[in-house]
Amino acid sequence: MPAKRDDSHGLYTLGEPVTGWTVTTALPVTYQVSFSPGVLNPANPALATAGATPGRRLVVVDATVHALHGHRIRTYFEARGLPHRICVLPAHEQLKTMDSVFRVAEAMEGFGLARRGEPVIAVGGGVLMDVVGLACSLYRRSTPFVRVPTTLIGLVDAGVGAKTGVNFGPHKNRLGTYHPATATLLDPAFLATLDRRHLSNGLAEILKVALIKDRRLFDLLEQGGETLLAQRFQGPAAIGGEVLVRAVHGMLQELQPNLWEHRLERSMDYGHSFSPTVEMRALPELLHGEAVCVDMALTTVLAQRRGLVEPGQRDRIIELMRRLRLPVWHPLMEPATLGEALTDTVRHRDGRQRLPLPVGIGEGCFADDLTARELASAAAELKELSCVTQ
Repeated sequence: MPAKRDDSHGLYTLGEPVTGWTVTTALPVTYQVSFSPGVLNPANPALATAGATPGRRLVVVDATVHALHGHRIRTYFEARGLPHRICVLPAHEQLKTMDSVFRVAEAMEGFGLARRGEPVIAVGGGVLMDVVGLACSLYRRSTPFVRVPTTLIGLVDAGVGAKTGVNFGPHKNRLGTYHPATATLLDPAFLATLDRRHLSNGLAEILKVALIKDRRLFDLLEQGGETLLAQRFQGPAAIGGEVLVRAVHGMLQELQPNLWEHRLERSMDYGHSFSPTVEMRALPELLHGEAVCVDMALTTVLAQRRGLVEPGQRDRIIELMRRLRLPVWHPLMEPATLGEALTDTVRHRDGRQRLPLPVGIGEGCFADDLTARELASAAAELKELSCVTQ
């Protein structure tokens, strides 16, 4: 039937021939990331009011976190007078699968979750938040959720962005969506119960921000990183608070103008070019931040060989990694594995390497011309360097 253009909407009404339509729209997104000390203190209303009007709450809690804080979580919602159900979910990298997503979806269905007014609350580390976020993005195509990260890597990395995801086959985060939480509440007090290795794991992501964009943050880690590690960020607030604020701010400063990754040159991909393949092949040996650190050590050597980083700066970076109790080498950092990792990264970055490299300390650039020979030589140099500095 003939149609004519309706200029008020940019579509068509009856009157002239039509062969197709172009639909243009925008998805406005606003979400809050805020520090909320004592988030489980019943006197603190932040968790009860985050993202919704008063109502029921489905709370998905990491099994380890539940063993440590389950009573406090339950007491909080009871004291606030909020009907709730707690779903305890084992969450570690080997369980970061669609099966875990389905478990969360089943809990949502069994709870009879309202589509908009009952945000799911995710309390746990990065794996738990990624799984719950993916389930919420799929359930009724978009269900709001609130994140309460309980690990350092969750506070400064996994808990502040828009991405969700699970592993698929041998690939890290191959299945996922963009679905930011309505709110993320950051409470460093959770770090008091975190073991040393998982603190170091999170410090790797803080070091990433420092090396690629924040010289002051690097200096803070160099001056006080070991103390923060020993005190689990529970000591005098000045340095620990500044480290956390600068890490979160640096991450969000990069994410906000490119939240949907339309631009694939992303400085926050530093340390994430070779590490996904190495991490997955090393499971369960390497934690995420440990794999990221090995990647950063390699790309630091690459940058030094290209004249982007001075030898003395390279040595300071490697030394700080060691002082933060992070690895700088792994046996999987050999030419065949690194070549496969780079091939997969090029596919992920739409046919180009877009490899973030440090420039000095606190700045970065992107490379598209890394060769297999250059990569192998840098890996061999890093291996030798790691033996010397052990």
